[in-house]
Amino acid sequence: MNKSDEKSAPEYAVHTTIQLLLLITMSVVATLGCVFMSAPFLPALTWATALAIMFSPLQQRLEKKLGKPNIAAALCVLLAALIVVIPASFVAQQLISEASNSAKSIHDLFVSGQWRDSVDAHPLVAPVLHWIERQFNVPGLVDSASAWLTSTAATLLQVSLHELVMLVLTFYLLFYFLRDRIKALVWLRTLSPLTSADMARMYGDVADTVNATLYGTLAVAIVQGTLGGLMFWWLDLPAPLLWGLVMALLAVIPVLGAFIIWIPAALFLLLTGNELQALVLILWGGIVVGGIDNLLYPILVGNRLKIHTVLAFISLVGGVMLFGTSGLVLGPLIFAVTRNLLQIWHRHNALIKDAA
Repeated sequence: MNKSDEKSAPEYAVHTTIQLLLLITMSVVATLGCVFMSAPFLPALTWATALAIMFSPLQQRLEKKLGKPNIAAALCVLLAALIVVIPASFVAQQLISEASNSAKSIHDLFVSGQWRDSVDAHPLVAPVLHWIERQFNVPGLVDSASAWLTSTAATLLQVSLHELVMLVLTFYLLFYFLRDRIKALVWLRTLSPLTSADMARMYGDVADTVNATLYGTLAVAIVQGTLGGLMFWWLDLPAPLLWGLVMALLAVIPVLGAFIIWIPAALFLLLTGNELQALVLILWGGIVVGGIDNLLYPILVGNRLKIHTVLAFISLVGGVMLFGTSGLVLGPLIFAVTRNLLQIWHRHNALIKDAA
């Protein structure tokens, strides 16, 4: 090797290092650009991914039977759309109707003065409620609350153009996520610095997390809605099936829950003179409906995710606070991926210590 070659070696190393740094910089910038462009579509991407994980076993069986990936994926998308859209449309229509009827019933109860007769029959409670009536314009407040209840129910259930686009985009993405899932997983594996075994564990953990979170949360919500609806039926309250469905939907959302429905119902029973029924509903709602969540959720979700109940709760609530409804999936998913990466580091460090 001559002197000129010896001098060029450091220069070549510097040149290669600069090229590598530029490549890393451009890759980071390009990736951030893709992330920012994808951010508006995060709900659709999240729910399409979750549905793809849930429906992939069915899609695989259909694909083996039919031999046509496109048709198998399309059938799964159609089934998912029917499961999601039809119940949601029914509940939305019924909720608007019941909100209007409930507002009218409350208004009539106060305007007719029937509530005063019920209150006067209970000397212990009557002075307090009469004092409230003197301090506040109760009929006016009731009118405002009734109008708010009707308008809010209609507003919340109106499907905006953005939500409609997200819904259509979710099912559009779901088709490709199902059809091309194997290619996508192989591509991710080639990009990842992790070993094939680590990536396989990661994929399995992600699938388990999504299935446990969605199926477990849905199962707990169905049980809570069923128990609440049965109590409404037993107490002869109006529309027990509808309010059971609404309680189940509210139970899916962390922080909210079925109590948003049964507490006003208990107050309504109290104002109409049905104290025993109100007490039964409060005890049933607080102990049975509320307690079943603490009993079933750790069994169906926390144990399967192999994380403490507190961490499972934080992942759900924190995920919803940070990402909105997508956080129901993204929160536990981030926890699962983080735990997997920490386990890989633990195994790596253990190998280094054993080698030393």
